[in-house]
Amino acid sequence: MPDQGKIQAYRDIQSRTKLVMARLPFLLTVEDSEHSIAEKAYQLLCEQGLTETWYYDCPALVLAGSRSCLSISGKQYLASHEKLGGKNLISVDLSPSKDGVWGDYSRSFAFEFGNYVEHAKTLEYQNGLCFLKNLHDEMQTWVHPNTTFHQLFQWANVRIRESGFVNLDFRSNVGHSLEIERENRQYIQANNLQALSSVDFFSFEPFVRVKGGHWGFKHEDIFYFEQNERLACL
Repeated sequence: MPDQGKIQAYRDIQSRTKLVMARLPFLLTVEDSEHSIAEKAYQLLCEQGLTETWYYDCPALVLAGSRSCLSISGKQYLASHEKLGGKNLISVDLSPSKDGVWGDYSRSFAFEFGNYVEHAKTLEYQNGLCFLKNLHDEMQTWVHPNTTFHQLFQWANVRIRESGFVNLDFRSNVGHSLEIERENRQYIQANNLQALSSVDFFSFEPFVRVKGGHWGFKHEDIFYFEQNERLACL
């Protein structure tokens, strides 16, 4: 379990990252693309003093339009120039770092009638966004320090399938630990029998689409265990 100093350092980075995500969707226009959205996101990160990234050379991985269901590592990612148009689903994954401390935060935005909308009218958008929010809430009610990465992986994938969704992640995992070195990440994947409490922080980030659907949805937060063994979200 992390000490209070480390918790505060991670909370500071994550709070700044959340401010960027809160502002970004209101800056989108029909002329924007993955490329221009990534540029806008990075500019906002820089305004928050977050000029570096831990995720290869990819501070903002943006997926939209025909690529909204694309699962790709930041190592291979190249942003598309395909314009948003009047209707779209945009997923943004921010991965800033500062002084060895990581931020990691993703959300999907509904874009309808040429604007970002907080409450989507498209049923597929509603279902995807609501499912991931509920999945996060449900996960927090039962995970405890001795829960293994494997157990969380199994639970999440069963819930995804039972709810009529498909896991889009190219590794089928649903999150990872936050580390000093990128290569040392522990993944929420099958057969990883380490306890979640063996790491200071972990992300939970299912990437899903409705079975037979056209849009990919992301929702990511960072979690840690408090001294009373309760799971907390940064």
